Amino acid sequence: MTITPDSVQKLLRSEELSDRLRAVNQLRQLDRSNAFKLVQIPIKDSNSRVRYAAVSQLDILGWENLETSLQILRDRLLNDSEVDVQAAAADCLGALQLKETLTDLEQAYHNTSEWLLQMSIIAALGEMGDIQAFNLLEEALQSKVDLVKTAAISSFGELGDLRAVPLLSHYSKDPDWQTRYRVVQALSRLGSPEALAVLQTMTNDEVEQIAKEAKNSLPIA
Repeated sequence: MTITPDSVQKLLRSEELSDRLRAVNQLRQLDRSNAFKLVQIPIKDSNSRVRYAAVSQLDILGWENLETSLQILRDRLLNDSEVDVQAAAADCLGALQLKETLTDLEQAYHNTSEWLLQMSIIAALGEMGDIQAFNLLEEALQSKVDLVKTAAISSFGELGDLRAVPLLSHYSKDPDWQTRYRVVQALSRLGSPEALAVLQTMTNDEVEQIAKEAKNSLPIA
């Protein structure tokens, strides 16, 4: 059966959940212009699985119209009833580099205790690369949730702000080896003399993978 905008729209209007989920998947086979118009239907669906599947596609489809995408994603971030949909919205805001939503992301971070949403927000801030996110990333470093903390470490590396080096160096001896590994990756991206000095100490890490990564991040003598 040939997939067309009309056939997809018909499925999106179906009362059957399976039809609507299938239709959202079929959007990937349409040209971006038609897919972007149609994806706005399931984003308002009553079922959270459908909304999640639709919102998740805006990391690509959203480039078709950034102004409309900003409005949609901001609304889903702040108002959706399901945390996975909110998290998908945060992911897409980062992918689309919509830096004007920084305040919205901060608000959502502080208004939730859901680690999934917090992690997505912190990761999105790294993708945006806006130094105005520095204070929120510093706050996230103190999170009791390891995944949020490691997301903050990675985002500091993407942010490129050298003020992060002394903050990250504190975690170079963290008990969690995965945290230390993220520190190596972040410091190697920052690349300042201070960052390289910390990396030098981490070449002696007890975990071979970390020590090797630290060595590979240093300039060849």
